Amino acid sequence: MKKNLLLILSLILMANYVFAQDLITGVIKGSNGAPIPHATVVIRGTNISAIADNDGKFSIHSKQDLPFYLRVSSIGYKPQDFQILKLQDTPFELVLIESSQLDEIVVTSRRRSEVLQDVPIAITVIGGQAAENAGAFNVNRLKELVPSVQLYASNARNTTLNIRGLGSTFGLTNDGIDPGVGFYVDGVYQARPAATSTDFLDIEQIEILRGPQGTLFGKNTTAGAFNITTAKPTQIPTGKVELSFGNYNFIQAKTSVSGSVAKNLAARLSISGTQRDGTIWNTKEERKYSGQNNLGFKGQLYYTPSDKLQVLLSGDVSIQHPAGYPLVIAGVATTERSAYRQYAKIVSDLGYQQPKIDPFSREINTNTPWRHNQSIGGISVNVDYKIGNGTLTSTTAWRFWNWDPTNDRDFSELSALTKSQGNSRHDQYSQEIRYAGNLAEKVSGVIGVFFLGQNLKGLDQTEEVGKDQWRFVQTSNTGSQALYSTPGLLDGYGIKTNSTIKSLSAAVFAQVDWEFLNHLHILPGLRYTYDKKDVDYNRVTYGGLQTTDAALLALKAAVYSNQQFTTNVDNNNLSGNITLSYRPNPSLNAYGTFSTAYKPVGVNVGGLPTTSTGAADLSLAVVKPEYVQHYELGIKSRPFKGALVNVSAFNTDIKDYQTNVQSPQLGVNRGYLANAEKVNVKGLEVDGTYQLERFFTLNAALAYLDGKYVKFTNAPLPLEETGHTELVNGVATQVAFKDASGGRLPGISKWNISGGAEFSVPGNLATKAGRYFIAGDASYRSEYSSNPTPSSVLNVDGYSLFNARLGFKSDKFSAFIWSRNITNKNYYEQLQAAAGNSGLYAGVLGDPRTYGATLRYSF
Repeated sequence: MKKNLLLILSLILMANYVFAQDLITGVIKGSNGAPIPHATVVIRGTNISAIADNDGKFSIHSKQDLPFYLRVSSIGYKPQDFQILKLQDTPFELVLIESSQLDEIVVTSRRRSEVLQDVPIAITVIGGQAAENAGAFNVNRLKELVPSVQLYASNARNTTLNIRGLGSTFGLTNDGIDPGVGFYVDGVYQARPAATSTDFLDIEQIEILRGPQGTLFGKNTTAGAFNITTAKPTQIPTGKVELSFGNYNFIQAKTSVSGSVAKNLAARLSISGTQRDGTIWNTKEERKYSGQNNLGFKGQLYYTPSDKLQVLLSGDVSIQHPAGYPLVIAGVATTERSAYRQYAKIVSDLGYQQPKIDPFSREINTNTPWRHNQSIGGISVNVDYKIGNGTLTSTTAWRFWNWDPTNDRDFSELSALTKSQGNSRHDQYSQEIRYAGNLAEKVSGVIGVFFLGQNLKGLDQTEEVGKDQWRFVQTSNTGSQALYSTPGLLDGYGIKTNSTIKSLSAAVFAQVDWEFLNHLHILPGLRYTYDKKDVDYNRVTYGGLQTTDAALLALKAAVYSNQQFTTNVDNNNLSGNITLSYRPNPSLNAYGTFSTAYKPVGVNVGGLPTTSTGAADLSLAVVKPEYVQHYELGIKSRPFKGALVNVSAFNTDIKDYQTNVQSPQLGVNRGYLANAEKVNVKGLEVDGTYQLERFFTLNAALAYLDGKYVKFTNAPLPLEETGHTELVNGVATQVAFKDASGGRLPGISKWNISGGAEFSVPGNLATKAGRYFIAGDASYRSEYSSNPTPSSVLNVDGYSLFNARLGFKSDKFSAFIWSRNITNKNYYEQLQAAAGNSGLYAGVLGDPRTYGATLRYSF
């Protein structure tokens, strides 16, 4: 018995000794020596963790072979790894550095990691977490945070993404034009504007560069670029789960997991899903529209066999099947056509009631279902290899886009333009190779080559009219025009278009940063670009009354006609920039830039206007390249602790500005591309941020923009001037164009303001330590033109939006309630004339007030 007791006592003592040998104790302090309570301590590569007490003290059992790492994190401090080389009897003292969210923002805009304030480019940076907290889960919602960004979308295809009012054509998208704003995700250029509509997946940081950036990025960018980076896989097992609920049955779920799958190989899988009921009610169909139904996947493999080599394989796909995005009737304008051709007269003659003009009742009565289905995704391989003091990078990618829509383009219960379907398939292949780094003691830079091949197909793209269309195209009820009332003449009459644009873009680009005198840097850059486009366009009519009567056939041909053409164009360009930057100390960076840029030749694949003989006007098949001269002065400063203030002033001149113009001809319902001889945009931007310890953050930004047509002598008539006549050789002649020189550019508000603030205090939620916070942001836009040619009707009134959130956040857990458009402001994002310019116009409505709650947990 005594022997047994002695044996048990010996085992207990031995176990206690071994257990004590594995026990690590310590205290966590800030840089000021004060203890940090409730910090999280994790043994890296395991699930073993501990929480520090109120005095910052912790204890944790290692059960690991030496050496190993402790990862320590706490809200408001930079996460830090501490290597444990040997165990000790005394407590470890671990010091965390307070996180300054302002002074050390690192960007990769110049293809290497640099502190934001050191880069002589106007850049706005939004962290992925900040975007999520503000409810900006795609680019469309992000525009409220950045005054210089404009995004207009009636659906994913018809998306205009501009910076400082420049970039893409305003209105319906024409596939034959290149965007002027580059959109990059993890170094991969995404050519289709629809990419901006997908939900963000695992976003780490969003950098918005303003002004031409062709000497830094593979694809030429005349207006600026979005440079988005996502989180990479980690060897340490990590994960995040987020769930949001809101009104309109909004539900959004996101999750990502990451960890090691083999030696030097890590993987990451991310999934996002968003659903929301529509906010617009169709009284005829008794169903809701303008909802959300998005699903996104992203997978990554990250191979790091050495400190020099990193290989990232990524694949992603986003699928969207929303309950379409209709436009609502916003008004009816009186045109300069005869009384017989006014919209009210046409509707009355067809036996319908006049349309209800009450857009913010959010009701429509269209008789064709709206559908805007798309899938978009791709695969990329990025290889980084360190050579000398820089990195050689190769980015290879393939991406695709499928678009399957249906639209009712008369926006009403009438059977006029009943169907508009621009089905498309896009494939792109890109390759970029560049070297970036320090080239000498005071010289750094980037040099690269870029290749982009695209194949964009229009697949049986359909425009179809119904039984009521005859009255819209009939100019009078006498003579041959009276025959338009022939029963069935235009019923189901339409066009099917198959087109192909094969394009090739290749470039060599370089930029260096040379500190040629103390604190004084010169940054020259050059770019050579070659572009080629091959177009095959074939449009065939179908349907309507089958007849051999020449008079009836002529009337049908005046509505839609066959069109076919092929063309191939190429051009090259040498452009560049030079910047002078003065950095006397870390708190000031003053710079001046002159740059030239170029946007390649465009081609019309949305139909061509016809000549007086009824033939397609082939002179409009190709539009000239766009040439940019840009001047900018800027100051980046840190005026006092915790504050950043940046100011930039710019002037941009564009020769042969590419614009999308509308025509009263139904056969070019989507508009067509044309050149305005010269435009100018100038402005002033001010943005600032202030952070007071961990308790208060404040940000504000202002952009003043003034954009005008310096010379546009052949602009299309605005809606209200349709039918305008002028005396030509003493004869009253109807004209289709006017001189819009001096008029303002569409989509540009003169005043754009945004700002936000967050206040937080320490506290506990149950046993979890963290911070309670209240935050809000606001944005304002003054009124702007919503038509390529200035109009007295198609103008969007200025509006303000307010958002707020309230909740609790800790190192691993967050819970908060939120509301967007908290005042339930009624506003338009865009106004658009109905096809044929009969007087009706419709609007894209901004979202009403939404509210909900979000739970987020990471491990």
